[in-house]
Amino acid sequence: MALIVYGKQIFLYILKKHPQKIKKVYLAKDIDKELFLKLRRLGVEIVRVDSKKAQALSRGGNHQGFILEIEDIEFMDLNQLKDEKFLVVLYGITDVGNIGSIIRTAYALGVGGVVVSGINSLKMEGVVRRSSGAALDMPIALKSNIFDVLKELKDVDFTLYAADMSGVDVRKKRFEGKRALVLGSEGEGIPKKVLQRVDETLKIQMVRDFDSLNVSAAAAIFIDRMRDE
Repeated sequence: MALIVYGKQIFLYILKKHPQKIKKVYLAKDIDKELFLKLRRLGVEIVRVDSKKAQALSRGGNHQGFILEIEDIEFMDLNQLKDEKFLVVLYGITDVGNIGSIIRTAYALGVGGVVVSGINSLKMEGVVRRSSGAALDMPIALKSNIFDVLKELKDVDFTLYAADMSGVDVRKKRFEGKRALVLGSEGEGIPKKVLQRVDETLKIQMVRDFDSLNVSAAAAIFIDRMRDE
């Protein structure tokens, strides 16, 4: 299996940080000599493509003339994340844009790993792209049963927090020890039966009367408040 990713920023990121993952390069524009030599040193096939082929490879996305075929991402086993201090658990979130944005924030702010739950599969092309490549560096586990996830984390001394509008203002809490933050989808939120399995619920206190924040924006606020000072 391989993934197709595109766009100049992520192209250069992968070339710099994960060149060993590159299997094939597609170029739909001329590039400078120095960059071309770097690509040649990879020892992989470099293919010149026209605009039509580039659009097909990127499925109509903004490829900017830069497309890579990279190795598929291997998910971690949950057991491999149990020594981390801070995990983010995503429950029932299916939008790869939101997942990618959360992973980007989580990686930048020092989260030890992300567990994707409540879904059986995840298309990583969009996640890698929306995370600006952070998904290649962030340990990610895919485990569909949220109750198994919560039990396993609880068994190794994680304190479990969930985002819910009925919770405690996250600004008023201090966080110590191993912790996991559970985030649900914008439409469905986190079911009551899941909330009953966590230690505490947290919320972002709104100043103005407004329904809620986008889950990726909310995740950024929670993660920043919950990370080690």
